[in-house]
Amino acid sequence: MSTTGAHVPDDGAGGQPRSGWWWWARRRSFFLDLTLAAVSAVECGFEGVTFAHKTGVAPAVCVLLGFLAGAALILRRRWPIAVVLLSIAVSPAQVGFVLSMVALYTLAASEVPRRITVSLAAMNGVASTLVAFVRFQDSLRNDNGRSMSLPVIAVTSVLLALGVTAPPVLLGLYVRARRRLVESLRERADGLERELELLAEKAAERAERARAEERTRIARDMHDVVAHRVSLMVVHAAALKAVALKDPAKASASAELLGDMGREALTELRQMLGVLRTAEVERVAPVPSSSVRLAAVVSDEPDGPCLDQLGELVEQSQAAGMTVEFTVEGEERPCGPRVEQTVYRVVQEALTNVHKHAAGAKAHVRLAYREVEIAVLVLNGPSDGTPATPLPSGGHGLIGMKERVTTHGGGFAAGPTPDGGFRVSALLPLAARPT
Repeated sequence: MSTTGAHVPDDGAGGQPRSGWWWWARRRSFFLDLTLAAVSAVECGFEGVTFAHKTGVAPAVCVLLGFLAGAALILRRRWPIAVVLLSIAVSPAQVGFVLSMVALYTLAASEVPRRITVSLAAMNGVASTLVAFVRFQDSLRNDNGRSMSLPVIAVTSVLLALGVTAPPVLLGLYVRARRRLVESLRERADGLERELELLAEKAAERAERARAEERTRIARDMHDVVAHRVSLMVVHAAALKAVALKDPAKASASAELLGDMGREALTELRQMLGVLRTAEVERVAPVPSSSVRLAAVVSDEPDGPCLDQLGELVEQSQAAGMTVEFTVEGEERPCGPRVEQTVYRVVQEALTNVHKHAAGAKAHVRLAYREVEIAVLVLNGPSDGTPATPLPSGGHGLIGMKERVTTHGGGFAAGPTPDGGFRVSALLPLAARPT
């Protein structure tokens, strides 16, 4: 229930108002107000009898009016301003002490604007001062032989009015400030809880992204490590089948080379699995950013390939029947293990693609050392019509090369050439950008 100017304060304990029975948030609040209203009604009824003797009004009328005025305290939470105005209105009849005290406290503790609270408290103080002044004069008039000056009576009346007005108002203001502080702290705690939930969600999202990146990098590394060796083994196996009966010596050499490539593939695969097992052990410990650490370990394996092994890589392709020209430009110098591994993997994957898609084509591998960067170019012409050995393709080779190069802040380009060949180029800074 709510109307204009109405307010439902708390039950005196600083609790938040909630929908409940009529305008009471809790049942105990109703019984508290009912008890206060009963006490106030009884007090106003007895004081009404005294007022009736002084004024000559029928006592029953004064008792009834006093009882109704005191019972109005049950409305203090609903209409605190009206209850305070009622207490001020009945103050000339010298009734409603409990009514005035409780009404002032309720008004000060409610969310009524402070200027209204101060105004009504001042009006109640003035009314109490006047009532006290009149009562003191009547008492002195009835007590023969006693005298008191008007200034003393006025000061005493003001002090008495302050004594019955200031304490409930100050207590109500304190309760109101305390309730606001509790609400502010509760809102701040709720805000912090929401922020923690958002941070937890973001952390979960970052962890999920890290795991996805980890899976992508592992798949790319496994592809680069195994695909090239296996592709060459398939090519050699096809050649071995063709020359097994015609040229036993060449078939024997091809078989030996095929065994060497298989052992190299197993060695590299064993190294990769060893790195993964080591990273998995590290992930068991409570180390933050474990997924990122795993990806970094996989990418920076200490036994990874380097630029010095490019010649051997080219020779393996030549042994498989491909015509490959390898040239190096510029002054050779170390480029960092991560950059060298990336360049090696780009050349490896590019030559593998030539085996798959351009059987019999001539290829040119060009490595150029520049002042602050290193460039690599793998260019092949069109196929000479040699039947291609069927090799599976996952379609992720170019994507993996581009991801490797861009991770280090380099540039990558790949595409067909006008003569029907294919071109793969990469440019990497010598100092790899941290990831």
